[in-house]
Amino acid sequence: MSKGKVAVVTGSTVGIGLGIARALAAAGADLMINGFGEAAAIEKLCGEIAVARGVRVAPFGGADLSKPADATGLIEHATREFGRVAVLVNNAGIQHVAPVHAFPLDRGMR
Repeated sequence: MSKGKVAVVTGSTVGIGLGIARALAAAGADLMINGFGEAAAIEKLCGEIAVARGVRVAPFGGADLSKPADATGLIEHATREFGRVAVLVNNAGIQHVAPVHAFPLDRGMR
């Protein structure tokens, strides 16, 4: 179902997003991954997925998706790189970690 399609997965350099990206690659999708982290490590990750699954994988590192220009830039870059985008997985997020007694109420309201 995903073979030959292009997928953009946000927050895909670690965790759930990386798992989603790997699953899409296993199904034959080319990938544009996006997330924060060390550029060399992300490049290495892209290469590993590409070789393991025989798909094209490219990074667009560090887009802050709370900024419309960054979100637009991600899709524009993917379109330039691959010619089209068929799948978008909006997985990116941030988390605030604190003990329950110290967790600010306004952080839970977002």
